[in-house]
Amino acid sequence: CVSISTVHSESLQTPFTFFTFVMLQDVAQALKSLASAARGVAATTADIPARDAMLDCAADVMDKSANLIEETKRAIAKPGDPESQQRLAQVAKAVSQALNRCVNCLPGQRDVDNAIRTVGDASKALLADSFSPSGKSFQEIQAQLNEAAAGLNQSANEVVQSSRGTTQDLARATSKFGQDFSSFLEAGVDMAGTSQSKEDQTQVVSNLKTISMSSSKLLLAAKALSTDPSSPNLKNQLAAAARAVTDSINQLITMCTQQAPGQKECDNALRELESVKGMLENPVEAVSDLSYFDCIDSVMENSKVLGESMAGISHNAKNSNLPEFGDSVSTGSKALCGLTEAAAQAAYLVGVSDPNSSAGQKGLVDPAQFARANQSIQMACQNLVDPACTQSQVLSAATIVAKHTSALCNACRLASSKTSNPVAKRQFVQSAKEVANSTANLVKSIKALDGAFNQENREKCKAATGPLIEAVDNLTAFASNPEFASVPAQISPEGHAAMEPIVAAAKTMLDSSTGLIQTARSLAVNPKDPPKWSVLAGYSRTVSDSIKKLITNMRDKAPGQRECDEAIEVLNSCIREVDQASLAAISQQLTPREDISHEALHEQMAASVHEISNLIEPVAVAARSEASQLGHKVSQMASYFEPLIMAAIGTASKILSSQQQMAVLDQTKTLAESALQMLYTAKEAGGNPKAAHTQEALEESVQMMKEAVDDLGATLAEAASAAGAVGGMVDSINQAINKMEDAPGGEPSGTFVDYQTTMVKTAKAIAVTVQEMVTKSNTNPDDLGGLANQLTNEFGELATEAKYAAITAENDEIGSHIKKQVGELGFSCTSLVTKAGALQCSPNDTFTKKELIESARKVSEKVSHVLASLQAGNRGTQACITAASAVSGIIADLDTTIMFATAGTLNRENAETFADHRENILKTAKALVEDTKLLVSGAGASQEKLAQAAQSSVSTITKLADVVKLGAASLGAEDPETQVVLINAVKDVAKALGDLISATKAAAGKPHDDPTMLQLKNSAKVMVTNVTSLLKTVKAVEDEATKGTRALEATIEHIKQELAVFSSSDPPPKTATPEEFIRMTKGITQATAKAVAAGNSCRQEDIIATANLSRRAIADMLHSCKQAAYHPEVSKEVQIRALRYGNECAAGYLGLLEHVLVIIQKPSHDLKQQLANYSKRVAGSVTELIQAAEAMKGTEWVDPEDPTVIAENELLGAAAAIEAAAKKLEQLRPRTKPKEADESLNFEEQILEAAKSIAAATSALVKAASAAQRELVAQGKVGAIPANAVDDGQWSQGLISAARMVAAATNNLCEAANSAVQGHASEEKLISSAKQVAASTAQLLVACKVKADQDSQTMKRLQAAGNAVKRASDNLVKAAQKAAFDAQDDQAVVVKSKMVGGIAQIIAAQEEMLRKERELDEARKKLAMIRQQQYKFLPTELREDGQEQ
Repeated sequence: CVSISTVHSESLQTPFTFFTFVMLQDVAQALKSLASAARGVAATTADIPARDAMLDCAADVMDKSANLIEETKRAIAKPGDPESQQRLAQVAKAVSQALNRCVNCLPGQRDVDNAIRTVGDASKALLADSFSPSGKSFQEIQAQLNEAAAGLNQSANEVVQSSRGTTQDLARATSKFGQDFSSFLEAGVDMAGTSQSKEDQTQVVSNLKTISMSSSKLLLAAKALSTDPSSPNLKNQLAAAARAVTDSINQLITMCTQQAPGQKECDNALRELESVKGMLENPVEAVSDLSYFDCIDSVMENSKVLGESMAGISHNAKNSNLPEFGDSVSTGSKALCGLTEAAAQAAYLVGVSDPNSSAGQKGLVDPAQFARANQSIQMACQNLVDPACTQSQVLSAATIVAKHTSALCNACRLASSKTSNPVAKRQFVQSAKEVANSTANLVKSIKALDGAFNQENREKCKAATGPLIEAVDNLTAFASNPEFASVPAQISPEGHAAMEPIVAAAKTMLDSSTGLIQTARSLAVNPKDPPKWSVLAGYSRTVSDSIKKLITNMRDKAPGQRECDEAIEVLNSCIREVDQASLAAISQQLTPREDISHEALHEQMAASVHEISNLIEPVAVAARSEASQLGHKVSQMASYFEPLIMAAIGTASKILSSQQQMAVLDQTKTLAESALQMLYTAKEAGGNPKAAHTQEALEESVQMMKEAVDDLGATLAEAASAAGAVGGMVDSINQAINKMEDAPGGEPSGTFVDYQTTMVKTAKAIAVTVQEMVTKSNTNPDDLGGLANQLTNEFGELATEAKYAAITAENDEIGSHIKKQVGELGFSCTSLVTKAGALQCSPNDTFTKKELIESARKVSEKVSHVLASLQAGNRGTQACITAASAVSGIIADLDTTIMFATAGTLNRENAETFADHRENILKTAKALVEDTKLLVSGAGASQEKLAQAAQSSVSTITKLADVVKLGAASLGAEDPETQVVLINAVKDVAKALGDLISATKAAAGKPHDDPTMLQLKNSAKVMVTNVTSLLKTVKAVEDEATKGTRALEATIEHIKQELAVFSSSDPPPKTATPEEFIRMTKGITQATAKAVAAGNSCRQEDIIATANLSRRAIADMLHSCKQAAYHPEVSKEVQIRALRYGNECAAGYLGLLEHVLVIIQKPSHDLKQQLANYSKRVAGSVTELIQAAEAMKGTEWVDPEDPTVIAENELLGAAAAIEAAAKKLEQLRPRTKPKEADESLNFEEQILEAAKSIAAATSALVKAASAAQRELVAQGKVGAIPANAVDDGQWSQGLISAARMVAAATNNLCEAANSAVQGHASEEKLISSAKQVAASTAQLLVACKVKADQDSQTMKRLQAAGNAVKRASDNLVKAAQKAAFDAQDDQAVVVKSKMVGGIAQIIAAQEEMLRKERELDEARKKLAMIRQQQYKFLPTELREDGQEQ
């Protein structure tokens, strides 16, 4: 039927297409299946008339379908012929009717239809105006009604059960239901006739109509389910219809049995419990929207209410308080229903939370809703065409029609918005239009009938119902397509096992509650029945125990807890494996894996880390509020750790460096430990959004895990790029391409222009990276890995921006084009990255190098295509982006020209003068003003005009900058200040133009009341002001009397503009340190002095110099002030303070310049006297600024000019030098000696150990001296800033000298030790170096002891450190002296036996002795002279010590 309706709609709307051909094939196939199924049904049917009817109806369908295909063929031949289309619609309608007749011939369907007709026929009795009494007593009628109600309720439940069985079961159940309904309706009519008042009678009849309607819906739902037994939606609708029958019966019984308090409440409660019991049979579908912890809360609340109700039932039954007894029973029944619903929902959530289970998916539409609406509309239309229908009934039927058709139209609208199938989308929209139009026509005829209730209008109304019923039937048939149905949940055996304890406890609670209410009902009538009271108490205990067990089971079986425990065990096992691998690596026993390559292991690690990274946020979300998903996500995350650990250990086993091995293993262990911590917090949170105490810990663990993932990912990326492994990078690029097609997580936060700007910037960065890769391929291929990684990251950013740019583009075509070009760029990038990895592995492969260059060329080409696609999206804004970039280059070029002018190297060419360029400058500046007007108007015009205006303005400003530079050069290098004034003027114009272009880009396409339009107007005003200033400067540049004044005016205007930028709330593009800020404030002081001097002298040269200096000083101060204030470590209070004083300082300086300007124009003594006040104000602001900078640094701020700080820095530098020397000693090893020299090996080991201990001791000594100095400053014995204090200065210099001497002596010692070990120096040099360390140490101790407190802990530590140095030095000296003495003893002297030779040997020995004595005397004199010279420069604290030495 769906295929036929689709063929009908397609052939009506479009000419013959391939889709129509496919649909015709589907129709043929469907008819073939229908014929086979009809024969099968006929063969299995024993009833001969039914068999013949089935075959006849099937043949009729075949005949009508053949007509449909013929008419379709004719309609295709004449696509615009309305007559063909009308015939086609009639034939399609005939096919639909034939199909309906065929379906109605199915076994069981006829019986359901008979039951529906029985209900309808019986319900006609309710249309009577009055009901006569039956002659029976009220008690008899009440008993009869109760009995019939029980029978009807039981029949309804049987219909529900039989719908899951055979057609024979359904036939028997529906037949019995029809009979029971007739009996019930007869009893209800008797009750209506017995009613005392017309109002009561109307209420009874109204309730009977409701029951009739509910019964019809139940039968329709059973009929629908019998045709599609696997549909979960139909099952839900059948259960809901059965509950509706029960509820409507209860409502009637409640109203009709007011004379029996308590009994009706018990009966209602029993019926309600019977109706909810089905929820626990097989809870594979959600029964509500409650989360798991909401279910627990609901059970807790309802258990309290049930406890109070059971106590009330017992108490009121004992005291015969029947009204209160009835209230307690009703309250308890509601609580039990709530408990059952919560238990069923909790069981369902536990089942689907199992990792092997899958939750159901909601369908596009609810076919049952369409069927219910169809039935209601048809019944209302039947009432409308009924001749006996009254005027009030007509209006009631019209209300029903309007209500249900509106619901159908809304459902169609939602379905069309959700589906991605264009045919289905169009069909839903078309069907909704048909229903709406036919409803509107029917409403018009009903209004006419209401105005004139005659036969003619009734006939018109009847005719209007036909199209509506037909449209609704077609829509219902289309909505029943299985493609739109929901997908049921698939619960694993483990999930069923986890559900069982909860379901069992809930069933026990329901069974006991049923017995309790039945017993209570008897006790309400006869409270003096002791055995019944015992039975009631037993039921009460069972109910309480089952609820306690239910709560316990729900808490124990909370979703995700078991999976969290299993995942925690997995991670603990992984951590143990990493620990064992680390121990093996330390002992160099980690066996390399030979079964897999290093690159494969690396890619496995990278893939695992990537998957773990993607699961961090889903696990966190599930732990916060989605308990049913916690088990799934946790199990997924844990499943990636085992391959990660295996790959990490394998990777480490293939690394030769022990340090790199430990780095990989340590970072992997850190990731596992952070994941373990996250799992513990996730388990505790459990998906409970109300567990607020766990949220902070969960956030911390999530952040820790993200950092661990980032660290390990960065290490892997570096290793991959270094080794040329690019698999992970290629995967990252491909993932970025795929994510462009994913639906965005939320609405875009910016406009197309914002994303366009960012994409242009990123695309250009990619182009730069690609060019650098080409360069490195020839010069340094090892750098290609890092550049490939950088290219990957840049493309990822580009793809992310492209997704949102496509969404915010003017139309889908432009957006698709942008994504297509970015995707093609991504594929080119993967090729380039692959070639880079290959070239890095084979740097000398010329063929690979050529391929890389070709790939780079393709990437550059694709970058240009991306930029072109962005330009197509908004050509004007793209031109603005390009123009802004060009203007930035012009400003940078002008800054360079200012540097040349300031240095006095901007020389004129030939013999030209400024007059040669003046007119050209003025002409170009006026042209720029015209371009500015076009640019401002272009914001509200088309993109084409905006692009032209932007390009024209850039061309003009480029020309203007060139002619101004030529004009400045013509002034000559002998007048640099005037040159700078002129170039600054055009630079201000360029900056204003850049701001104007940015404002135009932001305001393009915006309404006139948008804030960006106001910004555009302000930027235009600044632009005009700066151009005007340039024109004035050009005219005054050769006027010696006014050029200084003009320069000062331009500077004042520039400072005002800078102050406006400074005062805005926009954060600076970068941050600065407080030290940089303080350095910039020094320029303010110099500029202030210069301004005061210029104000007093009134010379134009001084004024020009002041203007140039002021411009630079104030701009630098404002920039650094804002950058330092916005540093992340600066508090909000300090930030506000710094910005306020920065503003005051600039404003004060501005006032000073304006006062100087007044003095120049009207010099007077009084005005010059006021300069001091202005300068004091600026000085005060600078002081406040410096104090604000101190506050930025906190207590750690120091004055870099402080001598004590210099001393401390020297001490710390000495400590660092000593530590570096110690590390160098650590790396030393004794040289390999011949076998016969074993005795000297011990000496070398002693040398190294002693030198190492000296280095360590001197390091501790210098650090202790630093601490002692800080203590002296804190005690006030030494000032923090000793201004002009000779003694303190000498102390500082003495400490610095001593620290330097210790560091130098230690370095000499290390060099001597190294030389001695390597055999290149004597032991005497080593001994001398060690003694020098001891002497320097003693000088350092003396320098610190001069003013220190001898009892202070710092001084004691300093003394201990000095003693350690002395001991280490003594040990080294003793070892060296012993080695030297032993070596002397070992020297063997060979005495010659001959007389002449022996005398010659004695003479040579005496000669050598005399020479050595002479060298020793010379060395002693030289040492004395060196000490005398050094003594002159020693501080007073060290001289006595020097004398002692």
